[in-house]
Amino acid sequence: MQLRKEIEPDFETVEKRYPIALKAIMSYTAYCDENGDEDLVEYNKLADYLHQLTGKDMPQFNLWEWWEEEGAEVLAFKIVLPEPQCVHNITMDELYEVVKRLKTDIYTPSEDGSLKELFKYHLDEYYKLFLERNFNTYDPKLFERNINDKGEYFEYTEAEIVQMLWR
Repeated sequence: MQLRKEIEPDFETVEKRYPIALKAIMSYTAYCDENGDEDLVEYNKLADYLHQLTGKDMPQFNLWEWWEEEGAEVLAFKIVLPEPQCVHNITMDELYEVVKRLKTDIYTPSEDGSLKELFKYHLDEYYKLFLERNFNTYDPKLFERNINDKGEYFEYTEAEIVQMLWR
C-alpha cells in the first residue's frame, strides 16, 4: 500500500543531501587518518556543517566511530532523512501499513538502484518516531519481545499493535 506523501519518508530530500553528507563524513575520516583530531576541532566543524545541512542535532549520531556501527553510507542516510511529520486524519489502513512495515521485512523488490531501494531496511527509526509523534498510545514495547505473567515470551501481532495504537 502506498502511503500519503506526508507519511512516507522524504526521499526527494535524501537524494539531494545524501551525497553531500557522505562526502563530508568521508573527508573527515580521511583528515583524521592523516592528522588525527584529538582536540575535536574538525569533528565540531563536521557536526556544525551537517547540522546546517539538515537542521538536526548531531550528538545523536556517531560521527567519530561510524565504522563500528552500520557504516558511513547508513550514517549519512540517517542524518539526511527528514524526520516524520505530525499528520492529521491518519486512517486505520495507513496505521496498519506503518505497523506492517515495522513488523515485517517484506518489501517489493526493485532493481532501480535508488537510495530508497538501498536504504529501505533502515527506516525503523523513522516509522517508530512517526508513531510516537502521531499516537499518544505509542510504546516501544509494542515492537519488542515481551514476557507475560507466566514467564513466557511473546510478541504482539500487527493487529494487536494497531488496536493498541488506535485507542
